[in-house]
Amino acid sequence: MYRYDEFDHAFVNGRVAQFRDQVERRLVGELAEEAFRPLRLMNGVYLQLHAYMLRVAIPYGTLNAKQMRMLAHIARKYDRGYGHFTTRQNIQYNWPKLSDTPDILAELATVEMHAIQTSGNCIRNVTADHFAGAAADEAADPRPYAEILRQWSSVHPEFSFLPRKFKIAVTGAKDDRAAIQVHDIGLHLKRNEKGEIGFDVYVGGGQGRTPMVAKKIRDFLPEEDLLSYITAIMRVYNLHGRRDNKYKA
Repeated sequence: MYRYDEFDHAFVNGRVAQFRDQVERRLVGELAEEAFRPLRLMNGVYLQLHAYMLRVAIPYGTLNAKQMRMLAHIARKYDRGYGHFTTRQNIQYNWPKLSDTPDILAELATVEMHAIQTSGNCIRNVTADHFAGAAADEAADPRPYAEILRQWSSVHPEFSFLPRKFKIAVTGAKDDRAAIQVHDIGLHLKRNEKGEIGFDVYVGGGQGRTPMVAKKIRDFLPEEDLLSYITAIMRVYNLHGRRDNKYKA
């Protein structure tokens, strides 16, 4: 799995410090909820009926032992002793105090985790087959490609304010355990007769109010063209997606 470098640590710690200041201003009344809402959503904090909720990203569903222990520690210290793993490989804490959320994010940062882009109209957590890297039926491990997409999409200046949230899934297996056809972009990694890696590309899937099965638009996209192809799809959506009706975006 990917390990943070110096830039990653500095960036995530900087976001935590920034959000801590924003929370303090909200708690003393300097920020109204209307102004605070987009700031908290950028850091994965939702407002529920009776409490705040924090959604933490688990990129392509991969955790190490330190991260697992940290998630358990946060559940015990800041929540009610448990969290909810989501269908898209995040974890949600449903009862944290707003005043505690900067401390939670700071502790997550020590084990290379964050809540950035777990909410809002941006590219969300990139998911993968939960057996990725160990599945007998996969052509290759899809997680390195999921990590490339994660790094490319993180705080992307062009795609941070999309018409609606955008979800990408990757699998390298014959059996579609990543459910790529119910994602906005689904990528099926495969090999050709020469053993080269490429992707079948699906677009337009979703499980919202109007469920849709994605359509295949490209057979065997060469791996070196992956980011440029995904960028082109995103630009079309960003330009032509509806911003006046989130249910038809």
